Amino acid sequence: MPRLPGSGSVMARANAGAKGDPAVPLLRAVGICIRFGGDEVLHDISLAIEPGEIVTILGPNGSGKSTLLRALLGILPLSKGSIARAPGLSIGYVPQRLVIERTMPISLRRFLSLPARVSDGRAAAALQRVGLEGKGGLQMAALSGGQMQRALLARALLSGPQLLILDEPTQGLDQPGEAGFYRLIGEVRSETGAAILMVSHDLHVVMAASDRVICLNGHICCQGTPQVVSTAPEYRALFGMGTSGALALYRHDHDHDHNGSQDHHCGHDHDHHHHHGNPPHV
Repeated sequence: MPRLPGSGSVMARANAGAKGDPAVPLLRAVGICIRFGGDEVLHDISLAIEPGEIVTILGPNGSGKSTLLRALLGILPLSKGSIARAPGLSIGYVPQRLVIERTMPISLRRFLSLPARVSDGRAAAALQRVGLEGKGGLQMAALSGGQMQRALLARALLSGPQLLILDEPTQGLDQPGEAGFYRLIGEVRSETGAAILMVSHDLHVVMAASDRVICLNGHICCQGTPQVVSTAPEYRALFGMGTSGALALYRHDHDHDHNGSQDHHCGHDHDHHHHHGNPPHV
């Protein structure tokens, strides 16, 4: 398996954080709120991302998933609360999509050197890591959807991130493309030790690929390991009905006290016995 230059140091930093003081996460948000004008779109969000874990955020359209990621990245200001990052934390970001003007002549190789130039060796290693070996001469506008997402991942990996944040990275890909991309994400975590925080719409993949699932609808409704969430009878009944049916479990068209504990069961007919320790890797 090709190794990106500097990836060993990422693993060392992640392991050092995990072994030196497991109580210190890579990133911690405490009671954060986000307002757009007079509307509060995120309320009292508290979460922590530990070294090396894969955490997936689920929620319906308009639930604030992308807003939360942008707040954690420091792009959006907080109206309340705080976000603490580990000293020197390196974050890689893969957006939901990148629109390239078809008339803009920019090659994949040149794209990898934006905004900071990278050597040909590092660029080649990054492209090989994501399955785009020898594709550096292609024009960005000519890449397929799957190739574009892999290109964005390659660029994010060049910073040697300890935390990789992905906003619905497989949106618009077909099922084989989705499966291949999520396999790649798992390989990246295994190889580099980077933690992964991603938004996904595919509950089936989430159950197979995540250490922890956070369900968001303006606030954190419920969370736990995939093993805990998958014990819900509603989920078992919906598991064979496709992604849209499974995701219906998390649509949260309910009316409950938003000021209560974030570990309540979201108004469903089952209980979430949340796991508060270090989640097992799957």
